[in-house]
Amino acid sequence: MTPGNNGASTPEDDDPFGYLYADGQARGAQPPSGGGYGYPNSVSRVRAVGERQYGQQQAPYGQPPQAAYGQTVPQQAPYGQPNAHYQAPETLPGGAASGVRAPQPAPPRRGPNTKGLLIGAVAVVAAVVIGIGMAMLNGNTDDDKSGDQAAPGATQSQTSEPKPSGSSSPASGELPKTDATAVQLVGGATKATDVKGAQSADGGYVTGLNQVGASLTWSVDNIPEDGPYTLFAHFSVVGEDQGMTVTVNGKPFATKLPLENYTHTSDGDLSKGWTTTYVWPTLTKGANTISISCQPGDKCDALIDQLWIKKGRVRH
Repeated sequence: MTPGNNGASTPEDDDPFGYLYADGQARGAQPPSGGGYGYPNSVSRVRAVGERQYGQQQAPYGQPPQAAYGQTVPQQAPYGQPNAHYQAPETLPGGAASGVRAPQPAPPRRGPNTKGLLIGAVAVVAAVVIGIGMAMLNGNTDDDKSGDQAAPGATQSQTSEPKPSGSSSPASGELPKTDATAVQLVGGATKATDVKGAQSADGGYVTGLNQVGASLTWSVDNIPEDGPYTLFAHFSVVGEDQGMTVTVNGKPFATKLPLENYTHTSDGDLSKGWTTTYVWPTLTKGANTISISCQPGDKCDALIDQLWIKKGRVRH
């Protein structure tokens, strides 16, 4: 065979569409009828994928394949169901790892900060206790405040008795207080100690006041400012009520010093008649002179053992 004439059955002349051309028809090409490419003695080289397997008999379309003699055909699972003969690669030894990652556990949640809550609660309780204590301290009122003041000119006796003091000089910040026996006595007024119950330092008291012109005069120092004050007197009376004149800085006070029988003693025992009375004079800053005297028309049968002053118009 020489170049240029390779015969009619060479692969290059094996044209599957040769029957469509005149030269192909001249060579005897025919349309395909399930065999080769349309040329005589052509070889069938193309076959549908999976059309035939060795050792098996081709089954008609739509029917399951028939097994060759001595062989079994594996059954295919219906569509959408797993094949019993299939194993995933990851199930085999050395197979691929699954691509689905297991969910990671959620991190544990931290509980409430109980230590911080406890500290805060203790701080709140401490603040409440401190506030209550301050309120109680601020709620304490002094007897000298205006809420305890009575109407001007009013007089009243109290049964409460002051503590004894033998000094006429008050301590720093305190108002004057004195024993009646330590002041100036004139007109028959004199000191005595026979009757028990006097609160003076030595148990003494002033007697002899039951005569016109008898008096005791107290020179008071250290009055802090001008204004109303209360003059207290500790005394004893039995039987009929008494009353004496009060003079402040040379001017008679508007009312008498009431020396009434507040203990209701009627048996003449003066040791049972000790009690307290007061008046509300107006004093000036610094030194003042206060006198208790028996004037015409007064009833002066009384014993006096102590005198003291408080700021404002108070009752005890």
